[in-house]
Amino acid sequence: MSDAGLALVLSGGGARAAYQLGFLKHLASRYPNLAPGILTGVSAGGIIATCLAARDGRLDDAVDRLGDLWRGLHIEDVFRVDPGDLASRVTRWGFRLVSGGASGTPRVRSLVDTAPLRELLTGILKPDDTGGLPAIARNVAAGTLHAVALTASSYTTGQSVTWVQSGEGCGVMTWERPQRKGVGGSLGVGHVMASSALPFFFPAVEIDGAWYGDGGIRLTAPLSPAIHLGARKIIAVSTRYPRTREEADRPAVSGYPPPVQVAGVLLNAIFLDLLDADALRLEQLNRLIDRLGPSASDGLRHVDLLVLRPSQDLGRLANEFEADLPRTFRFLVRGLGSRQTRSNDMLSLLMFQPDYIARLIELGEADAGARGEEIEAFIRTDGERGVGAAGRGKPARRFGFFRRRREVN
Repeated sequence: MSDAGLALVLSGGGARAAYQLGFLKHLASRYPNLAPGILTGVSAGGIIATCLAARDGRLDDAVDRLGDLWRGLHIEDVFRVDPGDLASRVTRWGFRLVSGGASGTPRVRSLVDTAPLRELLTGILKPDDTGGLPAIARNVAAGTLHAVALTASSYTTGQSVTWVQSGEGCGVMTWERPQRKGVGGSLGVGHVMASSALPFFFPAVEIDGAWYGDGGIRLTAPLSPAIHLGARKIIAVSTRYPRTREEADRPAVSGYPPPVQVAGVLLNAIFLDLLDADALRLEQLNRLIDRLGPSASDGLRHVDLLVLRPSQDLGRLANEFEADLPRTFRFLVRGLGSRQTRSNDMLSLLMFQPDYIARLIELGEADAGARGEEIEAFIRTDGERGVGAAGRGKPARRFGFFRRRREVN
């Protein structure tokens, strides 16, 4: 049976999500029978969450299979990089720009074609004739899964939409907040594709008459879906390196920033930085709830949070593998300035290369091992009152970066 109060929250990050697999590999090796009841994800984290939700058997077996799959990934397995297709798309984008969008101008929806990714996910998740995923329905019915949620951004309405598939007795399956909402139903490959559709690079996905892209665009509260679904303990795995003050002040480029540097800053701000603010809000709310006590908290509950992060800059690490990219794709990204920045955040999202992915998995596993005692202390608690002995009302400890720092002050 699943631990209905334990949630696993996986953030986006494209190829960088391989780091999350490294953490999961450690978790599964230490706790092979662990079954987080709530799985939520966005973008590439949503792909991993969905694959875990559709697993057949124990967590360790599922993680091993996922690790083997990711280690064998090439860019060609995610999107087309053949010279003809890339040249055609770049030409059509340029022609549409200089033509002012004149009638009859060839339409182009994205810089790359993600048909290979859809084919890959279809083979892994095995949808039925209705488009649903029988493996998830089976796990929900058996009680090995409480709920799984994927978030995408609606280009049609501007809202952040979280699709939820869950069993009976699950928290709040639908909710409404300013510019974001939860919707119940059955998940399919289209939902996974929509959640991971990186703006401009990947095409938007149509679902029920609306068009959706990467869920990180409007996801102002990344922890919210897990909390709505009843989580009492949340393990959130980020792919954002926590830079020291000295590192943050160090220039990443010399001179005018190239497009790849500007895009990397934007992508971090849109997709990866919001977890920090949400973690701070949750900690502040936990403190208030603890001071008020159960009788005065108006139904609010304390939710323990463990945020795990890389000990190395994954964007900087990507520079070591840039030379191994497919020739045409490498030529294009170099034209955008990939060799002019010290931390290649944008490129790291797209670097589905076996060597880079294997390095991230190794790093994630090593970082988790270095914090093994803290992770175990978090998992062993009952999730009712904070991270401390059950029922003794100890103040919650904060487990944060894989560096000797607190997550929030």
